[in-house]
Amino acid sequence: MAAPAMEGIAVTALRSVMSRVRQSAAKVGRDPGGVRVVAVSKTKPISFIRQLYDAGHRCFGENYVQEFLEKAPQLPEDIEWHFIGHLQTNKVKSLLTSVPHLDMVEGVDSQKLANHLDRAVSAIGRKPLKVLVQVNTSGETSKAGVDPPACIELVKHVKLGCPNLEFRGLMTIGMPDYTSTPENFKTLSNCRGAVCKELGIAEEQCELSMGMSGDFELAIEMGSTNVRIGSTIFGPREYPKKQ
Repeated sequence: MAAPAMEGIAVTALRSVMSRVRQSAAKVGRDPGGVRVVAVSKTKPISFIRQLYDAGHRCFGENYVQEFLEKAPQLPEDIEWHFIGHLQTNKVKSLLTSVPHLDMVEGVDSQKLANHLDRAVSAIGRKPLKVLVQVNTSGETSKAGVDPPACIELVKHVKLGCPNLEFRGLMTIGMPDYTSTPENFKTLSNCRGAVCKELGIAEEQCELSMGMSGDFELAIEMGSTNVRIGSTIFGPREYPKKQ
């Protein structure tokens, strides 16, 4: 009986998150409808996702390709799926083939990955794939993403050289201890300003995906349009024990 109880907790937690999103947006005079909440369900069972789906939520994200391939085919096709984080080029074809309704990749961190995605979308014949360019705002070598000064060139490549991709904005993964979070968010916002100026794009047409369970309210106050919430909704991750 524990699982259903946990699922009920997840629905309650989602409602709390949505309330906090509205409050954060209102605090800075933003329309809460301009903030997308991606429920990141890595390591969590399909039953949890379906519970949130039945409660009306439609936007979900996964971080691991293999887990994605197992879950997505068993769930409704109107889910707006996001792949979040570094995507290996050798996993592109299997991801796009197995998840035909994949809505967005967060994020593209190299021209090589952009090219692989572009070719795979073309080969499958699906509609253009929305992508966010990932920027490494913290300078951590363990994190994927282009250095901030290089983001303009990568965005140009996606927009001008990848006709099967639809550039939608920028994303970053903040520092784990949140001490440098405001600087990371400020850096991403500055990158958006530079990209939009260089390419002649209105800033409201360039999304900012920043903010997770520990810092999404601050992210919204600093302009995020897309927050990725995992443990605050689903509870702590459940990684298999090492043998």
